[in-house]
Amino acid sequence: MIVNIIFIVILIAAVTLFSINFGRIIKNIRLGKSEDLSDNKSKRWKTMFLVAIGQSKMIKRPVAGIFHIFIYVGFIIVNFEMLEILIDGITGSHRILSDAPYYNIFISIFEFFAFAVMSACVIFLFRRNVVRVKRFHNPEMTNWPRLDGNLILITEILLMSALFSMNTADTILQLRGVGHYHDTGTFFLSHFLIPIFNGFSDETLIFIERFGWWFHIVGVFAFLNYIPYSKHFHVFFAFPNTYFSKLKPLTYLNNMNSVTNEVKIAMELIDENAINSEEEVDVFGAEDVKDLNWKSLMDAYTCTECGRCTSVCPANLTGKKLSPRKIVMDTRDRLEEYGKGVRKTGKDFNDNKTLFNNYISQEELWACTTCNACAMECPVNIDPVSIILELRRFTFMEKSAAPALINAMSTNIENNGAPWKYSAADRFNWADNIKMTVKGEEKEVKVPLMAKKLAEGKTPEYLFWVGSAGSYDDSGMLISRNFAKILAHAEVDYACLGTEETDSGDNAKRAGNEFLFQMQAMMNIEVMNGYGVKKIITCDPHDFNTMKNEYCDLGGNYEVIHHTQFIQQLIEEGKINLNAEVLNGKKITFHDPCYLGRGNGEYDAPRFTLNKIGGITEMKRNKSRSLCCGAGGTQMFKEAEKGDKEVYELRTEDALETGCNIIATACPMCMTMMKDGIKMKDKEKDIEVMDIAEIVVKSLEI
Repeated sequence: MIVNIIFIVILIAAVTLFSINFGRIIKNIRLGKSEDLSDNKSKRWKTMFLVAIGQSKMIKRPVAGIFHIFIYVGFIIVNFEMLEILIDGITGSHRILSDAPYYNIFISIFEFFAFAVMSACVIFLFRRNVVRVKRFHNPEMTNWPRLDGNLILITEILLMSALFSMNTADTILQLRGVGHYHDTGTFFLSHFLIPIFNGFSDETLIFIERFGWWFHIVGVFAFLNYIPYSKHFHVFFAFPNTYFSKLKPLTYLNNMNSVTNEVKIAMELIDENAINSEEEVDVFGAEDVKDLNWKSLMDAYTCTECGRCTSVCPANLTGKKLSPRKIVMDTRDRLEEYGKGVRKTGKDFNDNKTLFNNYISQEELWACTTCNACAMECPVNIDPVSIILELRRFTFMEKSAAPALINAMSTNIENNGAPWKYSAADRFNWADNIKMTVKGEEKEVKVPLMAKKLAEGKTPEYLFWVGSAGSYDDSGMLISRNFAKILAHAEVDYACLGTEETDSGDNAKRAGNEFLFQMQAMMNIEVMNGYGVKKIITCDPHDFNTMKNEYCDLGGNYEVIHHTQFIQQLIEEGKINLNAEVLNGKKITFHDPCYLGRGNGEYDAPRFTLNKIGGITEMKRNKSRSLCCGAGGTQMFKEAEKGDKEVYELRTEDALETGCNIIATACPMCMTMMKDGIKMKDKEKDIEVMDIAEIVVKSLEI
């Protein structure tokens, strides 16, 4: 009876303490800004089942993935035996469920998975401490994080060992007919241990069985209360975190409603008195954890510290200070500190510390290319980029502390409608003197303008959105001119805005200048809606992303098509016929643009066209695991942060490993960066960098 009371007291204490700590974490998460994520429940359930329950992202790295599944499934199944242990502990019974049919089979199944858990933990310990997998030894993984990971694995090994010891001793006592140890049959693994234990006396075996029982149950209770202080908290939060994860494309960045109202007032689209005062915000972006939304704070507690995000981060791979894992860990550490202060002194708590600067530096923020490789790789759908961009918003809009070259870029967009210091009047110069060959004769390509089409009473089916890179950058203009030839050859009904077009605002948005982005977006939307635009084609994946995913929130609802998708459509409709022999068997590799591939899931269209021409040789990092070119997230307009090498240099090395003659791209910025990489490697005579539009023009022989 006393033993049962002791057990019940321990049980109540363990559950109470865990509930208190769990409640503390929930309160901390609620310190974040509100965010309505109640939409599209069916898709959210599907995401949770695939990612959290189905472990779909874990298995992409098969070795670690399979062993993690052993731990994950084993952890769930072995804990079913906890039900019997709890009943026995409360009632004083012994194996109360042993009279159930096939009891020994169930226990054998539990033992099988317990052995799988123990084996996986041993292998993971070996990987961490003997093989020393690099991602477990980054600077942020020193001291407590490294010890925490090892403690968890050692604890699980000890708990499983206690289970086997208990079952083995129990089995021998059954066979000897000792006391209440009635026969339940042998178990899968523990019966192999009988020869080791068989020489012990009954008293020793009873001690081993009781010690194993108490060690296992008290160990589980202790582990339960260790979890809130550990990275292992993901066993609880992985499920809600994946349920509430971003359903929109990874490269989507929300539009700030408070900024939208200010822009509409500035553009005289709404009256100032129409603004709801409740929509006013204390701070633009995030300076501290309280300025982030609650989902970002849940991300922080869900982090497993596995380092998969950091292992694919182009900035980190090239020796820069940024580590997406550290961003999330810093957010959690600051939230713990801030939450503790709020509990003591209330919401007015101020310790003169903030997430920005005290935990996360400017250098880390501005090293990010916003490629979203980290978010794509995370096995529980954590989104470090959202945290980074909220901090950038604060840096730009509240502190005016962005890098000088980023400020210059913004000024150029404000004054010239482009990130460079070019005149807006020159925006349509790319279309001058375009020549193509038609039936052996040279013909000038006239790029039609929307204004002229409208004057003629015509509404083109497509708007060709050229974008700033396509209008001013040398690589971009080459793409625009070649795509115009394809449109002319296929007799597509289209037009351009010409000098009525202005910068999409994408780079301003990724820099944190939300006001400038929305100003640019609304100006473009007003022009395009005025022309009744329904379908847009663009060669720039960044403009493709922002016009497809972010303009719609501001009143710009269009079908947006990337030029590689449109080229595929033209081929399928028989409007263009490619001649593969023109390239003379040259080996082609393809670089996936981040904002087309990872961002919007388009991997097939470029490959469809290239396979029609002669096929491609894939780089080792391709499709969803493609390495960024290094230009995104405004990196093209600033000096790179200090590191070992440039991102584009590393990506060029990936391409060179294929032995290719042509590096195919589908983005003007990617094309520029890959050309820089080839130049750096002194391979300009051996390798061409060509956009798919240029390759198609060559194969059409126009």
